[in-house]
Amino acid sequence: MNETILPAPDAHGKAKQTAKDSVFCDLFGHPKYLFQLYQALHPEDTKTTEADIVTVTLKNVLLNQLYNDLGFTVGRKHPLLMILLEAQSTWTINVIVRVLMYLANTWQEFIESHRLNVYGSKRIELPKPELYVIYTGSRKTQPEWISLADEFFAGDHTFLDVKVKVIYDGREGDIINQYVTFTKVYDEQIARYGRTQQAVLETIRSCKDSNVLKDYLESREKEVIDIMTTLFDQAYAVERYGDEREAIGEARGEARGEARGEARGLARGLAQGEARGLAQGEARGLAQGEVKGALKQSKLIALQMKEDGFPEETIARIHKVSLQTVRQWLAEASTELPN
Repeated sequence: MNETILPAPDAHGKAKQTAKDSVFCDLFGHPKYLFQLYQALHPEDTKTTEADIVTVTLKNVLLNQLYNDLGFTVGRKHPLLMILLEAQSTWTINVIVRVLMYLANTWQEFIESHRLNVYGSKRIELPKPELYVIYTGSRKTQPEWISLADEFFAGDHTFLDVKVKVIYDGREGDIINQYVTFTKVYDEQIARYGRTQQAVLETIRSCKDSNVLKDYLESREKEVIDIMTTLFDQAYAVERYGDEREAIGEARGEARGEARGEARGLARGLAQGEARGLAQGEARGLAQGEVKGALKQSKLIALQMKEDGFPEETIARIHKVSLQTVRQWLAEASTELPN
């Protein structure tokens, strides 16, 4: 299987990723399981091989997160089939709009990568889309199809419609059915043990014993545990200490005070009344102060996490720094705390 990770346009806001979403992306990031997914969607196709599938998942470069869950084309010559698929545990009809945006962006990347001329007189050849949502939550009504025109424009199909097929379980034993079962086992273990490593380990043990994603979990067990426990730790850290970016923002208040004092000192060294020199000094001092304040806040958060029992390796993963840096922070933070 070939892979083309397409860069998506800048997205405002914060990318959200849950443990189940992450396992979904990791699972179907492997050619073997992606091919099984296609076979589950199109069991009638006996000719397509694993080599005929090309991943075209959009990637948000700035946030370094997957922009949509999964996209791939099938075939080597026109007409290509393009499948876009989202995994959802919480129901929202707005997924239709998101999938439409993913489709437009993926088509745009396809047009640019194949150097197609949309302004020319010759009709361009586009991959035929199929749009799916795998829904793993619980709800009373389970429509097989959801429609943009029906849900947003009172059934007016005159100018535009987009239809998305919703899958709730798959066929017994296929890769979709196994993934949905995995998410339900996960939810059961979270209800029993909370967001702990024990819940992760019990989810994996139970699924392997029941032959649910067994090959994947046996071959990727360490990675799956790391994916899920890191996300648990991140969720706990945000809840316990606040989003680090918010904490940094709070630290800027202290930093600005320090910076203004430093700026005034710098300004005195410049010619009196020279506006340019004052601005340069103030900007330089403000920048230095903000950096110092943000670093100080990170050190104090790391120290608090250490006191709450977080391993140093976990603190390093959450802060996205080296283990050596965390140890240096802990040593420095302990001396910076007020008596």
